[in-house]
Amino acid sequence: MGKVLSAAEIENYRTEGYHTPLRVLTAGEAAGYRAKFEAWERSVGGAPPRQYLQKCHLLFTWANELVRNPKVLDAVEDVLGPNLLVWSSQFFNKEPHSEDYVSWHQDATYWGLSEHTEMSAWIALAPSTPESGCMRVVPGTHREQVTHKDTFAGGNMLSRGQIAQLDVDDSKVVDLVLQPGEMSLHHVLIVHGSGPNTSDERRIGFVTRYIPTHLKQVEGPRDSALLVRGEDAYGHFELEPDPVRDFDPEMVALHKAVSERQAKILYRGTDKSPYA
Repeated sequence: MGKVLSAAEIENYRTEGYHTPLRVLTAGEAAGYRAKFEAWERSVGGAPPRQYLQKCHLLFTWANELVRNPKVLDAVEDVLGPNLLVWSSQFFNKEPHSEDYVSWHQDATYWGLSEHTEMSAWIALAPSTPESGCMRVVPGTHREQVTHKDTFAGGNMLSRGQIAQLDVDDSKVVDLVLQPGEMSLHHVLIVHGSGPNTSDERRIGFVTRYIPTHLKQVEGPRDSALLVRGEDAYGHFELEPDPVRDFDPEMVALHKAVSERQAKILYRGTDKSPYA
């Protein structure tokens, strides 16, 4: 029995590759975080630059609060153990009636980490439904890495427009429907994707990638991560500081440096970059 998950739920996560839903924020708390995110959008005149949507726990105290949420960490610890790093955080948003989609893929394909034990925690700040383009998973596909093809296709929200080279049986696909404040957990290798938003409301998702501290970066320059629980006895990552105020100039500079370094890993072998 874990802190949050039962023994059966932990075993089911290991067998199926995902767990959903978990209530980690009240509806009011979710609305508060959404308000802060949308206030930031208004302050920059609309959709923020793509790079600021990633590693946002370095830029905003409220995003740092989300990645450190005890209810989230308790559930992650039940599977990954007590010593946890945040490797990345990111907003995945779809506007009403947007054609943006996410192709079938496995997260781990270009991350360059030494083991495939990472976990993604996906928190809904707005309803995530089939109509709004919720995440969809193929249970049990987390047992092995499959080949991917890069497309860099327009409308594909993935960094490289990557597509897993396998036939997906739609009858086995599960929609991860979440209401604001609910969270899903998924294994780094589970095949997943999402369709366009055909609804009248935004889909706003905040995803955090958690890793145990013994992992290391093996495909690029020295990487960085945020220690959020336990201790780091390995020193494989440069440990990131917490922001003391939103968009602090020193943290913006640090964010740019670590994001560019991580982009070299994610885009290795191509001439693409979110900073181009």
